[in-house]
Amino acid sequence: MATPRFYKVSGNIIDVLHQEVYQGTLEIMDGQITRIVREPVPQTHYLLPGFIDAHVHVESSMLVPSEFARLAVPHGTVATVSDPHEIGNVLGLKGVEYMLDNGQKVPFKFFFGAPSCVPATPFETAGAEITPEDIEELFLRPEVKYLAEMMNWPGVLNGDEGVLQKITLAQKFDKQIDGHAPGLRGEEAQAYAAAGMTTDHECFTADEARDKLAAGMKILIREGSAAKNFEALIELLAQHPGHIMFCSDDKHPDNLVEGHINELVKRALAKGHNLFHVLQAACVNPVQHYKLEVGLLQEKDPADFIVVDNLEDFNVLKTYINGQLVAEHGQSKIAFIPSEVINNFHAEPKTVAQFQLPAQDTVKLRVIEPYDGQLITGMLLLDPKIKDGFIVSDVAQDVLKMTVVNRYQNAEPALAFIKNFGLKCGAIASSVGHDSHNIIAVGCDDESLCRAVNLLIQAKGGICAVDGDREEVLPLPVAGIMSPEDGYWVAEQYAKLDKAAKDLGSPLTSPFMTLSFMALLVIPALKLSDKGLFDGQHFQFVDATITKE
Repeated sequence: MATPRFYKVSGNIIDVLHQEVYQGTLEIMDGQITRIVREPVPQTHYLLPGFIDAHVHVESSMLVPSEFARLAVPHGTVATVSDPHEIGNVLGLKGVEYMLDNGQKVPFKFFFGAPSCVPATPFETAGAEITPEDIEELFLRPEVKYLAEMMNWPGVLNGDEGVLQKITLAQKFDKQIDGHAPGLRGEEAQAYAAAGMTTDHECFTADEARDKLAAGMKILIREGSAAKNFEALIELLAQHPGHIMFCSDDKHPDNLVEGHINELVKRALAKGHNLFHVLQAACVNPVQHYKLEVGLLQEKDPADFIVVDNLEDFNVLKTYINGQLVAEHGQSKIAFIPSEVINNFHAEPKTVAQFQLPAQDTVKLRVIEPYDGQLITGMLLLDPKIKDGFIVSDVAQDVLKMTVVNRYQNAEPALAFIKNFGLKCGAIASSVGHDSHNIIAVGCDDESLCRAVNLLIQAKGGICAVDGDREEVLPLPVAGIMSPEDGYWVAEQYAKLDKAAKDLGSPLTSPFMTLSFMALLVIPALKLSDKGLFDGQHFQFVDATITKE
């Protein structure tokens, strides 16, 4: 049914800007709030601005933007600030334009950044490059609001010419610049902010966030499928309500079905935080910081708002965007639309021998140590398990072989070892491997590792789990990282793969999300790219094996 040109919505109106709750009626004409009438009303529900995810890679949901929107609106999300650098690493400017165009097909407010670091580093093989000329072209589009996360913080601090060119472009077009500097403290944080960085979503301690707040940056409290920093950072909200935003960064589809920014709102309120502070972070600060065309429940604003039942449970009853009812009682009203498939995938099948690692004189292994719920990793020195002259996975000690395989051209697999994945048999693999999205896999034996990799080469992207005769695959043919299918179906299939990985023994909360970040070189300490094992603290390659001198 078409949205009427004029209608009214009554309830307890939460005016976050003026920190007031009052009874009244919204008068809405052609998608705009034309008048707000203060009057007694019988309704007991509450009207408030819609929620905004202040930093998310839509691609990490494995959904195209139109399907991400379908799953997000029942939770009261009306807009996202989205960095499309995942597809940018695969397809360059063409991929970013795909996201922008697809997002415009549905009644949802996608605001994008121009990716600043594609490829993310010179230490991996990406599928494309985004140049300063591309960034300038993107800044001419009205939905591109900022220069996306500047992960090359050493380049910022050292005055790298290419980095400074991109920063200058953002300043020329009056665009905000997102930061990305995990662990940066003190004078270095001050210098990073002074160069123009205005936000950071990578803080994993309150002390680190305080340093960046003191430098003038705004802190995004992140709670995604892999990285979870809410508990560590939420205490900052009370002292810095004008400088805090909520974000997911990366959200897998099954998690998106369950909830979004609304979950952070509920948790913050349950901890006793001030209602207006919480809603300022969830609704207002992103609009004001990025200059978004999103209504904040004021006269003449776009009619972007939600209806909740009460201020304790905060159940979202309805979501409106530009006056259109897009979700009601947990059901999305955005229709599924077919999406084009574009890709960049040229790897050919591998052999088991390519995953074998000769022992030679190896005495120790450098082993990646992931932490559940974090993107940072540790580095361990452990004894190798040697069989028939080759170093193999040591399932008993939970030290498993890991590989990253170049998917853009034929090359030998890079090999290393990882702990804490907990697989007892089989292997899991994904072509969602931040940031270049080569194939990344972990396995208990070379045969399973090879089989998992080849399944994804055959599918030209996806995630999979293998064990004996069992094969579970979710194809992701859009850039090798997204599905064009119905988002709720994708969520169900992803949940099956997640269960399959856990059935193989993984204790991780989100095994595939954690796996995808094991190739993210810009987050220390130890990661694996298609070119080899990488020390993210010293920005250099290191050997996976340590041999006798």
